[in-house]
Amino acid sequence: MLRVPPLALVVLLTCAGLAGCGVPEGAGPSTLRVPQNYAAISGAAEAAEPGDLILVSPGRYTETVRLRTAGVTLRGTDRNAVVIDGEIRRANGVVVSAPGVSVENLTVQANTLNGVLVTGMSDGGDGLAKGSNEYTRLDPEKFPPLQGFRVSYVTAANNGLYGIYAFDAQHGVIERSYASGSADSGIYVGQCRPCDIAVRDNIAERNAVGYEATNASGDLYVLRNRFSGNRVGLTSNSDYQEALVPQSGATVVGNLLSGNAEPESPAQAEGGFGIGIGIAGGTDDLVARNRVEGNPAAGIVLGSAIDLPPLRNRLIGNVLAGNGIDVAFAASARAPRDGNCLQDNILATLVPNGLIQVCPVPAGAQPSAPLPRMNPPRGVPFPAVAAPPPQPGMPGAEHAPPSSAAGLPGPVDVAAIGVPGTNLLAVR
Repeated sequence: MLRVPPLALVVLLTCAGLAGCGVPEGAGPSTLRVPQNYAAISGAAEAAEPGDLILVSPGRYTETVRLRTAGVTLRGTDRNAVVIDGEIRRANGVVVSAPGVSVENLTVQANTLNGVLVTGMSDGGDGLAKGSNEYTRLDPEKFPPLQGFRVSYVTAANNGLYGIYAFDAQHGVIERSYASGSADSGIYVGQCRPCDIAVRDNIAERNAVGYEATNASGDLYVLRNRFSGNRVGLTSNSDYQEALVPQSGATVVGNLLSGNAEPESPAQAEGGFGIGIGIAGGTDDLVARNRVEGNPAAGIVLGSAIDLPPLRNRLIGNVLAGNGIDVAFAASARAPRDGNCLQDNILATLVPNGLIQVCPVPAGAQPSAPLPRMNPPRGVPFPAVAAPPPQPGMPGAEHAPPSSAAGLPGPVDVAAIGVPGTNLLAVR
C-alpha cells in the first residue's frame, strides 16, 4: 500500500521499476518496496525517511542491512520466505542504530556474529557493541542508549554469536520471535538501566543459551517465553567486563524452561549445561510462576559472579519437576548470598537441604552448597544446527501501516500471568 498524494504518485509511475526511484522529499511516510523499487534492502534503507516502511518481497538477500534513520519500519511480506543471509561471511544481518526502528516478519540467518543487533553503541557502521566488530567497554556518555525499538515476528537462525541482540538500548520489545542455532544466546539483552524492555512470547531452542541478560536492570520483563531444548535455558548475570554492574530488578514470569541439555546445539555454555534458570550475582530479581522441568543439572540456580553475591532475589510460585536439583543456592564463600527467598514453589529437591519457603527470610547468613557438575556433550558447529521449522507470520504484513516503536513496551500486567502449561507455544 503506497500512501502518497496524487502528484507524488505521478512521479512514481513515471519512473516505475527503476532502482532508487522513490517519493519526492517532504511527501510524507512512504512505502519503499524491495526489489520492485530497490534491488537491495540496503538501498531502500539508505533512501528511507523517518516513518517510512521498507517492505520486502520474498527472496534471499545477501547483505548487511544498516538502519540508521529514526522511525523506519523494515518488514518482510512473508516471514519464512524473506531471508537475509549472511552466508557465514558477514558479521551481522540487520544493525539498528537509530531510535524508534521496527524489524518485523523476516528471517535473518548464517551471520558470523549477530542476526539482529540493536544498539546505541554505534559508529554509524556495524556498531561497536560486544559481538559486533570488536569488544569496547560501554561509555554511557559517549554512547547514550538507543531509545525505542521493536523486533517482532523475526526468525534468527544459525548465527555465530547472538540471534537477536539488544545492547545499550532502552524502551523496546522483542516479541513473537524465534531463535535457534546461536553459538552464544538466542536472545540477549545487555547493559541497560533502566531497560524498560519486554521480551515476550518468544521461542529459543537449540542455542547454547536460550536467553541471556548481562547488567540489564530495571523494568526488564521476560514473559511467556519458551526456552526449551538449549544447553542452558535462561541466565541473568552481573559482569565486571561490561558497564552498569550489578544486574538488578529483572522480572521473569510465566516462562517454560524445559529439557535444557540439548546435545545438537553449539558447544558453549559448558559450565551451566543442563540448567533451566541461572542467576549469577543478580539483585532484587523476581522469578515467579515459571514451569521449570526436565533440566538434568538443576531447575533454578542462584550463584555469585566473582565477588558479586546474589541478593534479595525472590523465587515465588514456580512449578519444578524432573530436574537434577529443583532449586540450588550455590553462592561462593567470597560472595555469600543474603536475603534471597522461596515462597509457594512446587518442588521436590533443594540444595542445601533444610531451606525453608518463606519471604522475607530471617536475618542472618544463608548457607549455600556447590552444584554438581555435568559432563556436557561435545555439541555441533552453529552452521550445522538443524534449520528451524516454518514460523507463523505477522497478520496483514503486506498492507499494515508502519509500526511505531514509541512508547514501548507499554503497560505490563505481570499479575495476570500464571504458570504456563508444558505446551506453551508448542504450536510454533
